[in-house]
Amino acid sequence: MLSEYREVFMEELEEQLQLMDEEILKLEQSGESEQVIQSLFRAAHTLKGSSAVMGFEQMKQLTHEMEHLMEQVRCKKLRVTSPLIDLLFQSLDCLKQLKKDIELHDYTRTDISGCVRLLQAFVDPAQPDPSSVLPELAKPPLHMAARLKVQEAQEHGLQVFWIGVVLPSECAVKGARAYVIQSNLNEWGEVLLAVPEAEEIDEQSDDLLQLTFLYSGDHSRHELQHLVSNLAEVAHVNVEPIEAGETELIIAPSAMQPRSDNDDSLQTGKAKSQTIRVSVERLDHLMNLVGELVIDQTRIHQVERMQSRLFSDDSVNELGQISDHLSRIISDLQESVMKARMLPIEQLFNRFPRMIRDLSRDLGKEIELIIEGKDTELDRTLIEEIADPLVHLIRNAVDHGIETPEQRERSGKSRKGTLLIRAAHEDNQVVIYVKEDGTGIDPANMIKVALQKGLISPEEGEQLSDREAIELIFRSGFSTAHTVSDVSGRGVGMDIVKNHIEKLNGMIDIQTTLGEGTCFKIKLPLTLAIIVGLLVKLHEQTFIIPMSNIAEIVRVTLDDIQTVRGQSVILLRKQVIPVAWVHDYLGIPKQSKGKNHISLVIVGSAEKRLALVVDELIGNQETVIKSLGSYLGKVEGIAGATILGDGKVALILEVSGIIHKIGGR
Repeated sequence: MLSEYREVFMEELEEQLQLMDEEILKLEQSGESEQVIQSLFRAAHTLKGSSAVMGFEQMKQLTHEMEHLMEQVRCKKLRVTSPLIDLLFQSLDCLKQLKKDIELHDYTRTDISGCVRLLQAFVDPAQPDPSSVLPELAKPPLHMAARLKVQEAQEHGLQVFWIGVVLPSECAVKGARAYVIQSNLNEWGEVLLAVPEAEEIDEQSDDLLQLTFLYSGDHSRHELQHLVSNLAEVAHVNVEPIEAGETELIIAPSAMQPRSDNDDSLQTGKAKSQTIRVSVERLDHLMNLVGELVIDQTRIHQVERMQSRLFSDDSVNELGQISDHLSRIISDLQESVMKARMLPIEQLFNRFPRMIRDLSRDLGKEIELIIEGKDTELDRTLIEEIADPLVHLIRNAVDHGIETPEQRERSGKSRKGTLLIRAAHEDNQVVIYVKEDGTGIDPANMIKVALQKGLISPEEGEQLSDREAIELIFRSGFSTAHTVSDVSGRGVGMDIVKNHIEKLNGMIDIQTTLGEGTCFKIKLPLTLAIIVGLLVKLHEQTFIIPMSNIAEIVRVTLDDIQTVRGQSVILLRKQVIPVAWVHDYLGIPKQSKGKNHISLVIVGSAEKRLALVVDELIGNQETVIKSLGSYLGKVEGIAGATILGDGKVALILEVSGIIHKIGGR
């Protein structure tokens, strides 16, 4: 294998898979288009050639069959039909699995034989149907909704198994027996998928019948084998754990540089490239060097101020001119490096049309996806980090927010629901909206479910406002896969989503109207490398609070701080805000001097606020975030550190960790 070309091959593979994903969707939406068909044929042909050169035989074989299929379509020997589209998507998913295998250096993990036979049979119907051969445990391919259910179960620490059950040929009522087996499995856990469904079983058949269930629960493999074997009229049971490859979402990252349909370079390959690829490691190293320059720039300014107070000769003026020029150069360099790390958020949004297509089909819903603000730019690291939380939000919007066509008609709505995903720049931040016109969230139901699960006391439930009730969705354990209620599943993973976003120095907010829909609003910094922070002093130590987390700064008297149920609070514009001394959390002595006025930094997430008591406000400063390193590891409440102009180290506070630790309600 030509290992020196491996990185180039993987980059091309990423681009071609994303291109194929987009083109198959176009083919499904707009019907037969010579341009789209030609593009798919060319992509398969390109991958066939490059994978053959690299020695990836399975990928070469699969893309060869895809190329042959598209050649038949191109020559008008085959028509574009719904089964053909499904087969192309299935083949694409198989290619994405092969890509994962290459990344893991495990070239035998994925079996492509079934997919190859399906492609061959579609071109030549005389080919045998692979589905007619029943394996020992027939595992149906998992659709998107099933994969998401498996991931939810595993996130909550549950076991997931395939269970194959064979009913004897003499079983008189196979459908009823299948229903009983599935009911028992639901009592022991939850059946995520059943093939075939009980009502689809042919009662007249004299053959053995194999039932396949996808189960999640607390029971072990041995326990399930024993429990199911003891059920009546069961001839054979086979229990196997689900494999990691079966549950991957298979959402391919998009190309590093988007290509338009009119790009002549796609057609001829002769256009001169205006871009080059640079590894992320090199950009990270360059960003670190720029960070060091920013620190030295601050120190030079400090030296210049000291010199100007002591001397007034020409050398001081020259130092000032050099300092100003250096500041401009460093500022331009910093901006250029930042832009080099930026990518259009389109690279993330392009993953979702296929996901929505699969989810809506699996759930029997009609959904119109609207994507806006694709050209909004964001640091590539943030694009990667925000992908999983967005998948959670979009899944919940489709699965639990938007109603079925029949339910929407009964409510006087159009059969087709609308899902809007939009990005925009606001106040030096990126804001992402996920909005649907579904059922909305009922505050009364949220309180009811939280009381049933013991997450809040009855007294607390009575005091919650509608907004606070809706924000219960972010409570850990608010909802599980086993919950059966009007808001069942709506909160699965939402605590994970919130924690993940806050770790990125972001915030998430909800706006909902019962019967009209829900909008999730995510605010993110443009980059994780450099932030604007407020320097504050606690005793004799300097700390930095990210400006993106600061709502406002106020000065109050000690008399303004009241105590309610043992918690210090302040009333600010008719809003009660808890007051916290960070000194206690960080083990720093409080300022002993008697001061009538104290400074409060109001920080928060969404509508929640916390007032942090600080001893002194120093001012704003552009801050280069440095990791604490593997020796210290992750410290809750501390996002990292930076070097100040005087060479001292200042810790950067992680507001979400501080609120979680000392904020309370």
